[in-house]
Amino acid sequence: MEKHVPLLSIKNITKVYNIGDNRLDILRGINLTVEEGEFVAIMGPSGSGKSTLMHILGLLDRPTDGVYEIYGENVLKFNDNQTAFLRSKIIGFVFQQYNLLNKMTAADNVALPMVYSGGKDRKEKSEKLLAEVGLSDRTEHKPTQLSGGQQQRVAIARALVNDPKIIFADEPTGNLSSKQSNEIMQILTDLNKKGISVILVTHEPDIAKWADRLIMIKDGQVLSDTIQKKKEKKEDTKPLKIKKETSHLSMAEFAENFFSALRAIISNKTRSILTMLGIIIGVASIISMLALGSGAQKSLEQQITSMGTNLLYLMPGRISLGGVSGSVARRIYLKDVDALAENTELIKNIDPNVSGSAQVVYGNKNTNTSITGATPVYQYLQNAVPQYGRFFTRSENENLSKVCVIGTTVVKNLFGNEDPVGKYIKINRKQFRVIGILPVKGAQGYRDGDDMIIVPLNTAMKRLLGTNYVSSVAVEVQEGKMSETETYLLKTMLERNKLTSEQADAFRIRNMSDMIQMLTSTTQTMTMLLGAVAGISLIVGGIGIMNIMLVSVSERTREIGLRKAIGATKIAVLLQFLIESSVLSLLGGILGVSLGVAISVIVSKIAGWATFVSSFSVALSVGFSAIVGIVFGLWPAKKASELSPIEALRHD
Repeated sequence: MEKHVPLLSIKNITKVYNIGDNRLDILRGINLTVEEGEFVAIMGPSGSGKSTLMHILGLLDRPTDGVYEIYGENVLKFNDNQTAFLRSKIIGFVFQQYNLLNKMTAADNVALPMVYSGGKDRKEKSEKLLAEVGLSDRTEHKPTQLSGGQQQRVAIARALVNDPKIIFADEPTGNLSSKQSNEIMQILTDLNKKGISVILVTHEPDIAKWADRLIMIKDGQVLSDTIQKKKEKKEDTKPLKIKKETSHLSMAEFAENFFSALRAIISNKTRSILTMLGIIIGVASIISMLALGSGAQKSLEQQITSMGTNLLYLMPGRISLGGVSGSVARRIYLKDVDALAENTELIKNIDPNVSGSAQVVYGNKNTNTSITGATPVYQYLQNAVPQYGRFFTRSENENLSKVCVIGTTVVKNLFGNEDPVGKYIKINRKQFRVIGILPVKGAQGYRDGDDMIIVPLNTAMKRLLGTNYVSSVAVEVQEGKMSETETYLLKTMLERNKLTSEQADAFRIRNMSDMIQMLTSTTQTMTMLLGAVAGISLIVGGIGIMNIMLVSVSERTREIGLRKAIGATKIAVLLQFLIESSVLSLLGGILGVSLGVAISVIVSKIAGWATFVSSFSVALSVGFSAIVGIVFGLWPAKKASELSPIEALRHD
């Protein structure tokens, strides 16, 4: 024969509070056993310890010493998850102050414990229970729309939603009229008849008479334990097995926490917006700063690309004569270019250039612009294939043809909206035919890359500029031969000019790859620096979120106590407030992205600066804002999760 196990049993339970140097004994060695199906009333004067005993029995508080068993297991040794399971599945609470959440409907309040127990069909079950307590027409009403008696009925329905074995009712009729009190007690009696144990704390003799058993307490000790009504003894039922696995966050619980966060944010719109303002400004700053930096980088890359890649530029330099800086020591002639071009293993293409400036006239319009003389290969080395018309040919270069291709700035200054291709212009009083328009280059440092005219090299040297040497030589290097080609160019030019290695500064070589790497690295550093500076405001915004979450924890302390009383674990409360801070931060991040994009567009339109909003910067900003919400929301959330259920419920 199996040993009889009572529903709950306490042995030598004590509760002591130390207030300064004073010791306050609330409970003094109470022993008590409650069987399944009993209806027990606990009475006593104010300060007798009856409510403290109820809170310990309901696992809302812990005794200083003693043993508390439910179905024969010492629940005082249970961890947070196991204790939460007991409060969710075995225990139901009916509070004097109802403890309903005002932002939720009656049906949602009733269904709330099922969120933490993992119950299904929450809506159907909550509506069914509300109908059983006579509130079928109040399911969508909020607590502020219900009378005191109706709110207490909602609280009873909530206590029943997880099919508990025992209901604890702490002064359930304390705030009700006599009629409402009788209605509530009748409901509790009917529940007891269905096999649910009821433990009632009251100071009213009329209410205590509804119970089958009356326990009188005074000064923390049991004075009497009287059977008021005899009940038929029922057969022992199989004890409920207490779940001991670690709890996890269900989708229903996540959804409840998410919508709870939205309700909290919406109900405090002004405060929420002011809290999000730091995040909004931080994210908007990051987006706009990164957009400006990325735009500048892309603009720079386009400019560098337009100048050609895998190129070396050979130019005359200066040498020191007797300690005095002289003029150009050596020239670069076309015969030097021909000699350099013979090494095809290193050099793929070579383009000698001359440059100067000239007065250009078309009709009654004129402008000063730069003139570049080049070979036909220039268009490929410098990414200058005309967008309209064509480039000049080798035969036109050899025949000193007076043809030219012009930049878009020259087109604007001379032709306006007129098509220039095929028209004639005068360059230094010599008539040239326009055969093409260069692609847009944009600003290149301090000069306009589109304010230029390109003519055949021989034409420029002999008909325009009157020179027999070139200004520079662009060399397209064979793949992977950059360093070798630099050495070859300098060595060859020194040998042809009979100069020693000590006079190497007679010629300069500019490596475009090094320039690209340096400028790209610089712009990336500046972009990251701008983003880091803007990110500081996100930290400030995070501190604002932490502050407001601490305020939220303080304001919702009673709600935290209620959630713990109906089955929420520490991790559930922690995640609830983390989700809330993350939602707050994430909303701020999304609004900040919108503002940052708008600022970037406005700056681009008004100032004419290049901006580029990348998906990476958007993802980075939103992700960082969410992380800020988690990091700065962690302490308030942890503080909320560690609150004692009873201390939280007592909070004003």
